[in-house]
Amino acid sequence: MVFFRKSKNDTTAYDDDLLDIRNAVEKAKLPDDVNTIVQRELERLEKTDPSTAEYSIAINYIDYLVSLPWHHFTEDNLDFERVEKILEKTHYGLKHVKERVLEYLAVRTLCQLKSFKILIVDDEEIARTNLEYVLKKDGYEVDTAINGLEALKKVRLSEYDLILTDLKMEKLDGLQLLEEAKKIAPHTEIIMVTGYATVTSAVDAMKKGAAHYMAKPIELDKLRETIKSIKKRKRHLQMARGPILCFSGPPGTGKTSIGRAIAKALERKFIRLSLAGLRDEAELRGHRRTYAGAMPGRIIHEIRRLGVKNPVFMLDEIDKIGQDFRGDSASVLLEILDPEQNSHFVDYYLDIPFDLSGVMFIGTANIVDRLPAPLLDRLEVINFPGYTEKEKTKIAKYYLIPRQLREHGLSSLGPRFTDEAIVKIIREYTQEAGLRNLEREIATICRKLARLCLGGDRSQCPLEVDESVVEKLLGPRKYEYEVAAARNRIGVSTGLVWTEFGGEIIFVEASKMQGSQKLIMTGSLGKIIQESAQTALSYVRSNAKNFNIDPDFFGNTDIHIHIPSGAIPKDGPSAGITIVFALLSLLTGRPARRDIALTGELTLSGRILPVGGIREKVLAAKRAGVNVIVFPLRNKVDVEELEKDALEGLEIVFAREIPDLIDIVLLPPE
Repeated sequence: MVFFRKSKNDTTAYDDDLLDIRNAVEKAKLPDDVNTIVQRELERLEKTDPSTAEYSIAINYIDYLVSLPWHHFTEDNLDFERVEKILEKTHYGLKHVKERVLEYLAVRTLCQLKSFKILIVDDEEIARTNLEYVLKKDGYEVDTAINGLEALKKVRLSEYDLILTDLKMEKLDGLQLLEEAKKIAPHTEIIMVTGYATVTSAVDAMKKGAAHYMAKPIELDKLRETIKSIKKRKRHLQMARGPILCFSGPPGTGKTSIGRAIAKALERKFIRLSLAGLRDEAELRGHRRTYAGAMPGRIIHEIRRLGVKNPVFMLDEIDKIGQDFRGDSASVLLEILDPEQNSHFVDYYLDIPFDLSGVMFIGTANIVDRLPAPLLDRLEVINFPGYTEKEKTKIAKYYLIPRQLREHGLSSLGPRFTDEAIVKIIREYTQEAGLRNLEREIATICRKLARLCLGGDRSQCPLEVDESVVEKLLGPRKYEYEVAAARNRIGVSTGLVWTEFGGEIIFVEASKMQGSQKLIMTGSLGKIIQESAQTALSYVRSNAKNFNIDPDFFGNTDIHIHIPSGAIPKDGPSAGITIVFALLSLLTGRPARRDIALTGELTLSGRILPVGGIREKVLAAKRAGVNVIVFPLRNKVDVEELEKDALEGLEIVFAREIPDLIDIVLLPPE
């Protein structure tokens, strides 16, 4: 709603504007604290010249406050079977994610089904009995007490949603009961009832935390409405605090789409806000109204646009948020994503607390390690692992291919992809943890099929897409098994690393030459991996005799360690043992087996430390044709948690120290 003046000099139009604004404010039924500020702004507006800039600023401000959804919620659909069907229909696998959503629904359902307990405190038996009868008939769970002392005993033993108490009682009056009950149960609402109602007693009761003040004889309709509004407010407060989830995993694993599916399943409205590259914190928190062109932040703006207070709000790519002289945007998220703070979120433009506790925030990130520790502490991280070949085949068959056939107008022709063709696309034309490139390749085939079907000879359009058709339409293979195609070499070992794109295979190459004890490292290596290489060399030098190596091998020698693909930056704490075996292979003349992939960090004493990204590394090893994977012994629990499909065709070796692996990784000298 925006208000316009007909003429600067037309006082009638000016008065009409103010009248329209007042009507809109009254109709909006704003919360008391917001209404107080709006009334103050209206009083100032009446004294302001309509031709000044302050007048239009105030008009826009009041209009914005009135248009916000202070009381508008969408009711969650808590039908378990329906939600489960929607999640299964839109996504294959991801059982742990779906389980977490169903747990969330279970909590909300219990909150909704919980009975509303009322304690009636009155020293008059007739009044007490009548109220008990009326409220029990309305479906409430009712308990009674004859005075304040008995009521306090019951409050200590049981939890009540509402206490309905008389003001004048012996031993302990209503105000004293109010004070003591608030100390024991601060979330319990209290309504004061008295036959001696005065302004002073009402003010005292409200100051001490009473929810309402009513005079005897009680108007039952008014009491029912009051209890109903308290029940509704408490129910929303109980159900509002949703989890702050963060979906973490490689690109293309379904993080954003599962967020949409959750919103659809709950029948909530959905917002997606990309934070990639966001540097100005005013984008989230808004600008002060005193600035020219001031605007609210994106959080409040999107909630206003949807018109509800409890949407599913996806904050995409929170690990790529920027930071510069315009502020630290990540620090704003500390307040937005903290359940203890976001119920009083203050946007600079509004300058009034707005309750965000009803919003279901979901963040997405490729790697959560980049997030500041205080922010990460507020998030419940749910990992989205890469998909196995079997999972990709099923997803392509039941989800991706039918969708691409519909989008390319091929549904009526009904071309069928064979399982062998799908596997060929996965193995030879994609190399990823997620599904984006797989869907792109399927879309490419569909486009080419559409082109063939529109040609003069319909017989040229194949209705069965097999391996030969895939190669004909997509051309020669783009990828091959790196490890399977390579041969064993001296000074070259195979490693596994974990990146934001999933697991990756790396090859560590080591060579020596005459020199002056230099360790040369190339391949765009980060600080951590350089320190791993220095630790590996020191370990080999200090244990040279144990490995039958000349202790003085580094005397007049330079050693060069290189990790290919020099244009790609590399860093992380899991390449230590891979570097050690490249050096041991070089110095002992024993070739390292290329079909054994190593992962683990190394200490100077030779102990192998645990690493992360176990599932992603296993899938990367399978994509590259690795037969054996060496993991630190302390990662045994993580490996045992993996499903059988992921480990099929692999031999897993667990090691505590380097000597345990010498004869496994290194072949006899040629």
